[in-house]
Amino acid sequence: MIYSDKQMEEKAVLGIAGLMCAAARTAPKAKGIDNIATLVLSGNEKDELAKKMEEISIRETEGTASFPRDAQNIYSAQVVILIGVKTSFLGLKFCDYCGFDSCEKCSNAGARCAFNFIDLGIAAGSAVSVAADNRADTRIMYSVGKAAMEMQYTDEPVIWLGIPVNLSGKSIFFDRK
Repeated sequence: MIYSDKQMEEKAVLGIAGLMCAAARTAPKAKGIDNIATLVLSGNEKDELAKKMEEISIRETEGTASFPRDAQNIYSAQVVILIGVKTSFLGLKFCDYCGFDSCEKCSNAGARCAFNFIDLGIAAGSAVSVAADNRADTRIMYSVGKAAMEMQYTDEPVIWLGIPVNLSGKSIFFDRK
């Protein structure tokens, strides 16, 4: 059997996406509590996410450059990995990283635990390190995460970051304006 370069790159990018999700899952987390969620989008689902980013650009940001630019990267990328964190409160004493005296006050105010975001950042960093080790091009994008939150991929609230992944002769993320 003969496999073309395109076929092999499609297999490789899905394999890398799987390894990135595994890296996010096994990344260190505050108090060892795993609130990380991952999804991989390709094809039509990936393009629907890019369309949502364009809608957000028009609706919220009055056409600023980052959302439509990032949406073009999503259209061009082979897959998008979504790494998210479910909101939880750790019940730590003597913390107040969130700006409140207690987790209870933070929760009652509708705020979010700072450690959720720390865990999300570590998970995303672990994931992109796997991509780099496999020579895949990526960018961590909050704009993708904003659109993913509006797409409501899960039954519970999740704060997402998006990581488009692409394998090509030149990084699609290099000459961005």
